[in-house]
Amino acid sequence: MRPFYSMKSLKIPESVLVVIYTPLLDVLLIERADCPGFWQSVTGSKDHVDELIAETAAREVAEETGIIVGSFEIPSDRLVDWDHFIQYHIYPQWRHRYAPGVFLNTEHWFGLCVPEKTRVKLSPHEHVEYVWLPWSEAAHNCFSPSNGDAIRQLPSRHGM
Repeated sequence: MRPFYSMKSLKIPESVLVVIYTPLLDVLLIERADCPGFWQSVTGSKDHVDELIAETAAREVAEETGIIVGSFEIPSDRLVDWDHFIQYHIYPQWRHRYAPGVFLNTEHWFGLCVPEKTRVKLSPHEHVEYVWLPWSEAAHNCFSPSNGDAIRQLPSRHGM
């Protein structure tokens, strides 16, 4: 018997990865609730096909960390589209979230520079822990190789 799929509940295979970092290049990593030991940057898919990718990035940052892009503390221009995207194979354990036959996701990379000691409030159903690490250590600790690659680009993208 074929599983029932609701088009409303299926993920759109276009997403963002947002590297959140401080001026000293400490990077925020968050641990997934559904996969203990899987540390990552903020990620997430578009809510609807017409959602602008920058809107997806700002929304995901707010949902996953409580950091509000466009607030007094975090002006909108701090969220920078790195004008880079990759395509990757969706991990088998998460393919059920997509329409049948969807195996690839397009991920757009962003950076978000926040002040030191920016308060983080995790979404408990998505993430259970967070840590700020120097960029090279953060890159090493990501479960996703592409997330590590994005973080390794941080010094050159930040102008160092």
